[in-house]
Amino acid sequence: MQDKKAALYVRVSTSMQIDKDSLPFQRDELVNYAKYALNIDDYEIFEDAGFSAKNTDRPKYQEMMARVRRCEFSHIIVWKIDRISRNLIDFCEMYEEIKKYDTAFISKNEQFDTSSAMGEAMLKIILVFAELERKLTGERVLSVMIDRASRGMWNGANPPLGFDMNKDLDYPVVNEEEAKLIRYIYDLYEETKSSYKVSRYLYDNNFKTKRGGNWGSKAVVDILRNPFYVGTYRYNYRASARGKKKNEDEWVEVEDNHPAIIDKEQFIRVQGIMDSNFRGNSQEQRKNWKIHIFSKIIFCGNCGRIYISSAGLKRLDGITPSRYYCTGIASGGKCTGTIGDVTLVPFIFNYLANYCELTERITPQIRNSTIEKVLLSGIPFLNVQSIDAKSIELTKKYLCIPLGSKEYKKQNSSIRKTTQPPRNSISDEIKKYETALNRLEELFLFSEETMSQKDFLIKKKQFQEKILGLKSKEKNEHIESVSQPNIDHEIFIHSIIVLRDILLNKKITFTLESLIENISIETLHQIVHDLISKIVVKDNTVQSIAFRNGLVHSFIYKPDSTNKAISNIDVFLDKHQVSILSHVKKYGSIDRKTVRTITGCDSTVSETAIRSLVRRKKLVLMRDGRNKQYILPDDTSN
Repeated sequence: MQDKKAALYVRVSTSMQIDKDSLPFQRDELVNYAKYALNIDDYEIFEDAGFSAKNTDRPKYQEMMARVRRCEFSHIIVWKIDRISRNLIDFCEMYEEIKKYDTAFISKNEQFDTSSAMGEAMLKIILVFAELERKLTGERVLSVMIDRASRGMWNGANPPLGFDMNKDLDYPVVNEEEAKLIRYIYDLYEETKSSYKVSRYLYDNNFKTKRGGNWGSKAVVDILRNPFYVGTYRYNYRASARGKKKNEDEWVEVEDNHPAIIDKEQFIRVQGIMDSNFRGNSQEQRKNWKIHIFSKIIFCGNCGRIYISSAGLKRLDGITPSRYYCTGIASGGKCTGTIGDVTLVPFIFNYLANYCELTERITPQIRNSTIEKVLLSGIPFLNVQSIDAKSIELTKKYLCIPLGSKEYKKQNSSIRKTTQPPRNSISDEIKKYETALNRLEELFLFSEETMSQKDFLIKKKQFQEKILGLKSKEKNEHIESVSQPNIDHEIFIHSIIVLRDILLNKKITFTLESLIENISIETLHQIVHDLISKIVVKDNTVQSIAFRNGLVHSFIYKPDSTNKAISNIDVFLDKHQVSILSHVKKYGSIDRKTVRTITGCDSTVSETAIRSLVRRKKLVLMRDGRNKQYILPDDTSN
């Protein structure tokens, strides 16, 4: 240990303390004590002004302790023990730590030496009474505050949104501009019955909280639950600002204590809605849950299980796409199938739109290749090589037969037979294995033929596992049967007509963004479930679509293809590629400026679009001095 060096620690909790608690008084006392009582001339003073001793979150205290750990001090000297801590646990931790570094602790006022057992004991006893004094002081302060609150007097803190502090009255008064927002929040919640929807509206329309922050559901709920807006002053409600609620008999509530912003009748109605939503027994609450467009109709192409739905990550544009997972994940299976709205929505809705177009173009003379071309028209199907030939043939027959005719009814019945799964096959298998299990047990228990217990148990386990597997398969098939075709083609065609009216004339590639911008999630969900009974997914691609009229369209993909989500450039080129390439064919080449002129896009989009066409080998670069010109791949004019 180096020569003696003392750390003199002084503290006051407020800058107004004087006399024997003042910083100068403590400094002088400690310097004199170190010099003349301990013969220590080497010392350093650490001052914390305006900090309480209820915890150790004090800058100079922390700096002093860090230097103690570097063995810089032989003594820590304070004028009075409660200057360093009023908390017994904090002090004991501090004292045990400084002992490890051979640092003595001295309190000048109490006059004890911690190097002795008696001095150490006295130190802890004094600290207990210091902590007791602090708690008693806190209780006295709380009693005063509760008395003030019971008389309707303001006890400090920032006023809530809708009110400003009035220094003359020493109480918050109504801020009329903010009060309009409060009233609108209550009205909007009564309409939507969802704090999330209210917070989204406030966020999307750039409304700010009292402190200038962004809105969230918690902030909305705090306003809707606050009785201050109906003129009731409530105090001693929580243990802390965000702590647990206290017992109701500890609350202080003074009704009609100040002007109200919200009518009591509306406040009571809002509380009723919120209580009902919280209990989860409200039909209104269920309406506000996230709707998943493809819920309960997606099945795994690997294991056959149904997919479960969940909300994905919220994007910067405010859209929260759904994600769908194979239940094999939840049940601990090896299957990890997953797909999202970003992939599914363009594929399914563009395919439905193509089906709408096919119903208008269909004739008995139409070729199967033309049907396939119409159905696979668009960017989402670039990686699809073909549609199952049987699907195409059945679709043609179905669409060409007049509705209501005998041939139509016969064809409708035929398709239903081919698409319905065989009934009771799994149940028969289960009964077979249950019978075998019973016979096995009889054989082991009653037969004269010998069977070892080991062989019996092994065989029994095999039968039981087989039965469990079949029952699980039967359960999945039961879930699937709910989604089996349940409408005839006449109703299906009517639903297609409705869809065609909703989507209007298909001129663009539908994306998740473009559909949600114009059509509600509820409507998209209804369209899908009116027309489709089952979607089979494998490796993030749609393998087949089973329509509610009994038709099933299966897709064959190009080798090594990936079903990536549609980008904005894909949509842009779907609309403008023909006009761009037509210009090149007519004039021999094209540049970015001309692309902007033809399409009306900006420079960034034109550059990205041309690069995409080059990657797709639709255009090749030909330099003309400093200018970049693009020509068709088979153009040899250069």
